[in-house]
Amino acid sequence: MKQNLKYIILAIILFLGIFGVFSHRFDLTKEKRYTLSDATVETLKSVKEPLTVEVYLEGDFPASFKQLQNETQFLLEEFRKINPKIDYKFIDPIATKMSQDTLQAMGMQPSMLPDMKDGKVSQIVLFPYAALKYKGYGTSISLITNQMGIDAAEQLTKSIENLEFNFASTIKSLVADQKKNVGVLVNQDELRVDEFRSFMDMTLENYNAGPVIPVNKKELTLEDLPNLERMDALVIAKPRKAFTDGEKVILDQYIMNGGKTLWMIDAVNAEMDTLMTKKKLMAYPIDINMTDFFFNYGVRINAPLIKDFQKSALIRLQVGEVAGNPQYTNLIWPYFPLGINENNNPITKNINPVKFEFPTAIDTLGRKNIKTQVLYESSERTTAKSVPNYVELSEMANLDSLSVMEKPTTPKIFAVSLEGKFTSAYANRSEKNGFPNFKNEVSGNNKMIVISDGDVGRNQMMKGQNLPLGADLLTDQLYGNEQFLRNCLDWLLDDSNLIELRNRNIESRLLDRRRIDEEKTNWQWFNLLTPLAILGLLGGIFFWLRKKKFGQLLTVCEVVYL
Repeated sequence: MKQNLKYIILAIILFLGIFGVFSHRFDLTKEKRYTLSDATVETLKSVKEPLTVEVYLEGDFPASFKQLQNETQFLLEEFRKINPKIDYKFIDPIATKMSQDTLQAMGMQPSMLPDMKDGKVSQIVLFPYAALKYKGYGTSISLITNQMGIDAAEQLTKSIENLEFNFASTIKSLVADQKKNVGVLVNQDELRVDEFRSFMDMTLENYNAGPVIPVNKKELTLEDLPNLERMDALVIAKPRKAFTDGEKVILDQYIMNGGKTLWMIDAVNAEMDTLMTKKKLMAYPIDINMTDFFFNYGVRINAPLIKDFQKSALIRLQVGEVAGNPQYTNLIWPYFPLGINENNNPITKNINPVKFEFPTAIDTLGRKNIKTQVLYESSERTTAKSVPNYVELSEMANLDSLSVMEKPTTPKIFAVSLEGKFTSAYANRSEKNGFPNFKNEVSGNNKMIVISDGDVGRNQMMKGQNLPLGADLLTDQLYGNEQFLRNCLDWLLDDSNLIELRNRNIESRLLDRRRIDEEKTNWQWFNLLTPLAILGLLGGIFFWLRKKKFGQLLTVCEVVYL
C-alpha cells in the first residue's frame, strides 16, 4: 500500500508539472546564459506598479531575428516569473499598420533587410526595438547592438549578450523614485554649452543633470560645498583655466564625501579648427595645476602628444582639383587615435571605437587600496611628440618618417578607471586646518575616471544644431564616444553593480559546415534507420518476454491437466 502511495504522489507531481502548475528550470550552460543576475532580480523586485513591455519584433523575418525574438521572449518570461507586475507582448508594426512616423518619434529607426522570393528581391522592414511603459511614462531600447567592423552573426551574439543589461538598466531608470544628480563644473573655461549639448542630452535620459557654478562666480569655495555634495557625480570637461589651491581642497573633500568624478583633461593645447585653417599649428602644454592632485590617486597626465599609426580615425581633406572642382578624400590622421576594446571591461565592451583628438599619455603609478584599470590605450605602432612643437597637415605625406622631437614608444594609456578607498591629498598638509569637518579618507569605496582628452565629450555642430556625440560630419563616421561616456556614468553611479552584466559572454557553438557536408548522407540514413531498429528491438524483447511468461503458464497448465 505504501509503495502504491509513492507512485500515486509521483504521478500527481508529474501531472501538475505537465500542466504548468509549478515549474523549475536548470541552467546547465557553462556561461549561465539563462540565469538572471542578483542585480537584475533586485531591480525587477523594485517594480511596484504594472510595467508593460511592447516588443516590435513579430512577423516574417530571417532566422537570425527569430533567434533574437526567442531569446527576448525567454528573458521577459523570466522577468514575469520574478515579478508578475511585469507583462509583455510582441507586436508586428507592419501587420498592425502602425505609422513609421510614430515609431520614429519614439526613437525607433527601421532596419531594411533584403528578401528573395520567387526570383524577386524585396525589402523587409523591421523595428527591432522594445517600448517600456510605466506609470504613464515610456522609453524605448534597441535590441540590436550597433558596432562597426563585425559581421551579422557576431552582431547577433553581442545583441543577445546585452539583452539582460539593456532591459534591466532601463527598468531601473524607469522605476527609480528619484534620479541621481550629475553636475557639470562651469568655471574653468570648459567646453561651451553648444559643444557639450549632446553629452547633456544623453545624461538627462537617465539622470538629473545641470551646471555647477561657483557662488562668487570666480572660484569654488566653502560656500559651494553643500551644492557639490548634492551631486552624486561631477563632470569636468576640458578645463583650460588653472585650478587654485583652494579649489583643489574643495574638490578633494567632495571626493572624500563620496562624490564620483569624471575627468576629461587636455594637457596640450591643439585645436583641429586652427590646423584646418592654417595647415599648421603650434601645440603647447597646458598647466591646470592638478599634477599633485592626480598624483595622489596614482595617475599622472604627461604632455607629449601621442600618435598612433595603427588605430587612427580619418579626416577629410582636399587633395586636388578636377576642372576647378575640389576633390576630397578620407585620410588617416595619427593624432586622432581610436580607442578599441581589448580587455573586455564592461565600460568599453561592445561599443564602436572611441575617437580621441590630440590625446596625451597617462602614467599609472599604483596606490594602496586603489584598483586601477586601463580602459583604452594605443597600439604597438605609437610615437610620442614633445611639445611645444608644430603639428602640420603635411605630416600625412610622410607617415613612415619621424618628425622633429618625435620618437617611437610603447603603447600609451588614454583612459583609466580608479576604484577603492581614496585618501585625501591634504591629510598631512596645512590646508586642512582651515577646512571644517575635514575628512582624511572616504568612508567606503569611491570611483573616478580620468581621460587624457578634453574633446572626447565634444559634439560637432551643423547649421546651429548639435550632432550626436561621436558623429563625424565630414567622414560620415559614428564613433562610440556617446556610449563610452554613458557607460562611464553608469559605472560611476551604479550601486548595484548592474553594469557588470555587460561583461557577459555567450559562446557561439557553431556546427562544422565541412563535416556536415561530408557526413550528411550517413547521418540521414542513421536518423532513418535508428528509430526502426529501436522499435524492432523493443518489439523483439516484448515478444520474447510474452512468450516466456505465457510459455511457462502453458507448461504448468499441461502438468496440472495430466
